[in-house]
Amino acid sequence: MPLPPGGPVAMPTVPPAVAPDPAATTLAVLLIGPAGAGKTSVAKYWADHRRVPTAHISLDDVREWVRSGFADPQSGWNDHSEAQYRLARRTCGFAARNFLANGISCILDDAVFPDRPVVGLGGWKRHVGPGLLPVVLLPGLEIVLERNAERSGNRRLTDDEVARIHGRMAGWYGSGLPIIDNSQLDVPQTARILDDVLARSIASPPAW
Repeated sequence: MPLPPGGPVAMPTVPPAVAPDPAATTLAVLLIGPAGAGKTSVAKYWADHRRVPTAHISLDDVREWVRSGFADPQSGWNDHSEAQYRLARRTCGFAARNFLANGISCILDDAVFPDRPVVGLGGWKRHVGPGLLPVVLLPGLEIVLERNAERSGNRRLTDDEVARIHGRMAGWYGSGLPIIDNSQLDVPQTARILDDVLARSIASPPAW
């Protein structure tokens, strides 16, 4: 498979008279949300049910490729954990560009904070390109607490941490990015709404 060209992936173009169909378009999507929002489940389902080849790239999975010396952010965010985060994001970006260059769509998921530009959307845009379509998945706090309680290992956070992250994610309201509240939605329903949101984003890309 050829390596991606030097330039970033471009925004997909749609003829004005044709309604965009995200299910049949090669896309790069960034699914944003707190722990327990259902990002990974929705991303996997969405990728599994598209009519074009689609890859799911999870930043958490890539970060955990580091076994010995893994800097777990739960132990405190520091220079070491930030360096591993940056490395994982660059790796995800390269993988996404490579897939896209070969006609394979990508959906990436990450807990991007609106108040932390150092590890925010700007980095993803640099590594993937301006054609990246960000969507925020933000259910209610009680929902993310329930889902977090079902986790194990270093993916499970304390209730206080979950509440703090959820509160910071609320900063996406008013940002101009599309937000899906999936509190009362199952995974297939959320994926269908994601397609609707992406169709609108293709027709009128968000300013970010």
